[in-house]
Amino acid sequence: MTARIIDGKAFAATLRQRVGAAVAGLKADHGLTPGLAVVLVGEDPASEIYVRNKGLQTVEAGMASFEYKLPATTSEAELLALVGQLNADAGVHGILVQLPLPKHISEAAVINAIDPDKDVDGFHVINAGRLATGQPALVPCTPYGCLLLLKDALGDLAGKSAVVIGRSNIVGKPMAQLLLAESCTVTVAHSKTRDLPAVVAGADIVVAAVGRPRMVTGDWIKPGAAVIDVGINRIPAPEKGEGATRVVGDVDFASAAAVAGAITPVPGGVGPMTIACLLRNTVVAACRQAGLADPAGL
Repeated sequence: MTARIIDGKAFAATLRQRVGAAVAGLKADHGLTPGLAVVLVGEDPASEIYVRNKGLQTVEAGMASFEYKLPATTSEAELLALVGQLNADAGVHGILVQLPLPKHISEAAVINAIDPDKDVDGFHVINAGRLATGQPALVPCTPYGCLLLLKDALGDLAGKSAVVIGRSNIVGKPMAQLLLAESCTVTVAHSKTRDLPAVVAGADIVVAAVGRPRMVTGDWIKPGAAVIDVGINRIPAPEKGEGATRVVGDVDFASAAAVAGAITPVPGGVGPMTIACLLRNTVVAACRQAGLADPAGL
């Protein structure tokens, strides 16, 4: 058996098209242009590329993009003051402060200073609580993207057994809540789980978000299971030249693809969904702030 490849790049492109159509409708029907503010503190090269891509895709979708690039010496008080300004700005419907932040700034303090209704990353404790209790929430982008890919690949998820490997606030915990809401039976596994391969082997759905390259191998996977690989790990690639690297996931793709029913590649799987879902969250936030229903199809 060879698994069907779940093409996150293609799905993300169609989601961005749907977001663009929703934005055009909001402009035409309500004079409303969703606005996304992205704040970058310091000069992390990966974050800079990511922020640039977010800005480009925000504009391509017809939304207003606001970028704030602050020096690494910015104080926590200065950053919190900017967040306060953006909270009060009616033209800004979504606020994203790019992580990681410099060590002298508390990420928790900054995240919890963002208006929960503008928290398009879905990290605020109020959004986490809303998600956990089944209330309308802004949901973290990466797990929401994973859920969309799973529903597209499998249809109804009710009754399926799901194992989420990883318990982070950014992916693991919200992923488990989303799968619970779809009536899956969910196990959250992690570094302290006993006999992790046996736990994973019982799952119809495996979401790997543990940050260890190629940890999940084909002999862990139940035949026909759907495998979502959230990992982005850089490993040496000496065949490309001295110092070269390549990106691999948390799943050993070759061995898992020989057993699974469907699987995401790395790159080209979950990654493109994250920004697409960020754009989706911004449109949803704009609608909710304006007292409008969530746009259909998002």
